[in-house]
Amino acid sequence: MNERTIEFATFAAGRFWEVEATFREVEGVLDAIVGYAGGHLENPTHEQVRDGTTGHAEAVQVHFDPSIVTYEELLEVFWDSHDPTTANRQGSDIGPPYRSAIFVHSPEQERVARDSKSRVGRSGRFRRPVVTEIVAAASFHRAEEYHQRYLAKGGQAHGRR
Repeated sequence: MNERTIEFATFAAGRFWEVEATFREVEGVLDAIVGYAGGHLENPTHEQVRDGTTGHAEAVQVHFDPSIVTYEELLEVFWDSHDPTTANRQGSDIGPPYRSAIFVHSPEQERVARDSKSRVGRSGRFRRPVVTEIVAAASFHRAEEYHQRYLAKGGQAHGRR
């Protein structure tokens, strides 16, 4: 019996509900969990993160099967899912929790993410420079249960674009 290989990718691209829903539609994505990454407080609450005092970004941890979807393909979904040219802002969501960031889980992910960012920046796809930060994935804190699959549960998106 073959065991499935599962890898992780973590992205911040504004309000995590829309990002989670986007990644769930990708073939090869086994799970997408909303949470908080890149901050300094253990087990932050949504209110603490939203207030911008913890240093966390609203993020999505994607569990994927690399034999079906590559990390590079996930990066393309990431670039297409938000505006990576605005620092600390996506649509009407403003502040560090809504920044554009890639939290890398390995040196290989870092290399691929930096190459991808460079290609996207040179492509002319965006009129302004890409400001997405690429940082090591340290801790990821799962968001409260009511945030998981929020849009699938009937929650309302707030339209970022």
